[in-house]
Amino acid sequence: MSKDIETLSDQIIRTLDEIYDPEIPVSIYELGLIYDVRINKEKEVQIIMTLTSPSCPVAESLPEEVKLEVEKISDVKSAKVEITFEPPWDKSMMSEEAKLELGFM
Repeated sequence: MSKDIETLSDQIIRTLDEIYDPEIPVSIYELGLIYDVRINKEKEVQIIMTLTSPSCPVAESLPEEVKLEVEKISDVKSAKVEITFEPPWDKSMMSEEAKLELGFM
C-alpha cells in the first residue's frame, strides 16, 4: 500500500469513528460494523459494512451518511457503501473500548 493510500485509509477510519449508531452511543467503527475499506489507485473507496440487525431502523440512512461523510474527505474521488450480513454482526465484533463503554466488560 502506498504512503498516500495509507494516509487516506487513516483519514477514512477517523471519519468512520466519528459516525455514531443512533441506537447505541458508540461509533460504527468501534461497534465493528465496518468490515472492510478498499481504496483503489484512483482513490475510489468501497466500504463493506453491516448493521446490528437486518431490521435496523437506519438501514436506509446510515449507509448514505457513511458515503457522504467519506466523500467529504478531499482526496476521496468517490465512495460506495455495500451492506452485507455475512458474517452476521454480534457483540464479539466490538472493540474493547466499545465493550467497556457499553458495560460488557
